[in-house]
Amino acid sequence: MRLVSTMLLQDGVELAKPIYDNSGRILVQRNVKLTSTMVRRLKTSGITYVYIRDKYTEDILVTPAIPDEERMEAVNKIKKSFQSIKKEDIKKGSHLLDKSSEQLNDVVKGLVENLLDQDEVMHYLSDLLIVDNYVFHHSVNVTIYTLALARQLKFNRKEMQVIGLGALLHDIGKIYIPPEILNKDSKLNDTEFKIIKAHTEYGFELLRKSLTLPLLAAHCAFQHHERLDGSGYPRGLVSDNIHPYAKILGIADVFDAVTSNRVYRAAMLPHKGLEILSSGAGRQFDANLVNLFKKTVSIYPNGITVHLNDGRTGVVTKQNVHSHDRPIVRVLQEDNHPVQPYDLDLSIDPDALIIGADNAQ
Repeated sequence: MRLVSTMLLQDGVELAKPIYDNSGRILVQRNVKLTSTMVRRLKTSGITYVYIRDKYTEDILVTPAIPDEERMEAVNKIKKSFQSIKKEDIKKGSHLLDKSSEQLNDVVKGLVENLLDQDEVMHYLSDLLIVDNYVFHHSVNVTIYTLALARQLKFNRKEMQVIGLGALLHDIGKIYIPPEILNKDSKLNDTEFKIIKAHTEYGFELLRKSLTLPLLAAHCAFQHHERLDGSGYPRGLVSDNIHPYAKILGIADVFDAVTSNRVYRAAMLPHKGLEILSSGAGRQFDANLVNLFKKTVSIYPNGITVHLNDGRTGVVTKQNVHSHDRPIVRVLQEDNHPVQPYDLDLSIDPDALIIGADNAQ
């Protein structure tokens, strides 16, 4: 299978992976051949890319870090918990959150178990879904990235459980942000941005008052927008004043935010998201954590089309664990002319370099 921009889709192509609606229901099933009507619907729904089948990439596997069904179940559980307290004040909301704590712990425990069974590098792209209910999907995605980085840092299960809860609930304060601001499809003005920033304090107060959730979860919610150079919020903390868990969470949060579909822009592909993190390494983000994160998430996931410096174009077929930026590529074109496909291992060809990848925008 390979990844294709919806802008390039043609009638009759066959889906290799399902597409979900915002409630986790399958919008278009795998193996379906797309009609012109379906292609138009995908474009207007905000879907930027899809996985398709073709004879040249049939053997390429794209395995999610967490099985689709389990991830969608986690999304629906966090959605139910958030919505149960949405209309309550913080004190009563904390009480209702306590009633959900066992279920939330089970969600994190399930994600931990799945990740511990995976390879060390996650071959993962954000869900192929429309942009509604972003907060719930984002919460689960950030938890997956956070736990993957925690595993690389050799966290034990107890530590992974705590930071996982912090990640799962890091944006819970957004339930108190007016939806017209939260879902605005254009740039926020200063007043609106000030309101958005308050979600960190709402989340902290909500989690701090919980009798069953770890206090560190509250600090994750409070500090995940803090940056090493003091440019973050809500308190402008610097360097060592930021909790280590919040530093990890901040990286996962930014990466998922830029690689997910949003109401105001299309998703970036992973290599672009990692470029953003790299540009802030040592200034906004801990450089060691950024470098470790780059080894945790595939820079060029399986199925993505890449362009080489010598005019060749191909599709990533497999990752090289010890050379994260040099995967195995199935070459399909040379100087824009189709060729008999062959596999090229970039880890043993030092002259061949990836200079670009097809973006879904």
